[in-house]
Amino acid sequence: MINRELIRLKIVQLVYAFYQNEGKTLDVAEKELIFSLDKAYDLYCHLLGLLVDLQKMAERKNEARIERDKRLKQESTGIFPDEKMASNQFLLQLRANTALLQYREKQGDFWEEEDAFVRKLYKSFTESDIFQLYLEKEDFSFEADRELVRKLYKYLVCNNEDLDAVLEERSLYWNDDKEIIDSFVLKTIKRFTPESDESQPLLPEYTSEDDRNYAISLFREALTRSDEVRELIKQGTKNWDFSRLAFMDVIIMQIALTEIMTFPSIPLSVSFNEYLDIAKVYSTPRSASYINGTMDNIVKQLKSEGKLLK
Repeated sequence: MINRELIRLKIVQLVYAFYQNEGKTLDVAEKELIFSLDKAYDLYCHLLGLLVDLQKMAERKNEARIERDKRLKQESTGIFPDEKMASNQFLLQLRANTALLQYREKQGDFWEEEDAFVRKLYKSFTESDIFQLYLEKEDFSFEADRELVRKLYKYLVCNNEDLDAVLEERSLYWNDDKEIIDSFVLKTIKRFTPESDESQPLLPEYTSEDDRNYAISLFREALTRSDEVRELIKQGTKNWDFSRLAFMDVIIMQIALTEIMTFPSIPLSVSFNEYLDIAKVYSTPRSASYINGTMDNIVKQLKSEGKLLK
């Protein structure tokens, strides 16, 4: 699950923080990197758990309706939103998923302390146009149930300011991660099929051990080779006063050039595109074009000197 896009973003954030906190050692900074990546996986599991807790809430509400009807000796008819959410076939699969159950048993119910938020989100789910259209179509197949959850998540959980506030209070790492983690949750939803059982795999924390090694290696190299790489940046910005460059721009170029020089198997276009995307979000409006031009000149110089074979 933790892919290189997320790893690059984490490394930019933590290398920047490393220089802002004098006295921090490389070993301590590396442990913080691994911890922040582990927290990203926690967020993925907690967001899946949120969907399960919404199904449980629907179940409780539907049972309360049935008990109320029994007490009043009446029989309600029609399609009941709580019943349909409680019996959603995808959500029932997710609730029974062994990997998620084991994670939640070990970590505890994250959403237990956020009952007010869960109730508000449940209300927005069942009152949404998406849910009303689902009820009107009366197509309660597995595919329709799964698509309902996917759409509800995409439009009501992604970019949810109330959720952002909850996450910000619980972890400093999560708000920057959430957009990427949301894409992993949506990918996970689509992987479930009518045949999926409790053993259906979730996304692993790392796709491969290579990605974990890549994270540690890039982080260490970016810091230990900083003098060498910054000298290249200075030479590539002769018409500029190096000290006046945006510090985030320097950090992004430092890490990008370290990756280019350290990992020969990663295509230049990948490294350029990934770090330019980070610059568009985390630096100034003009940073991406400036960084692109500067790194392009540096790469051409390294190639002409035979120091880069890509």
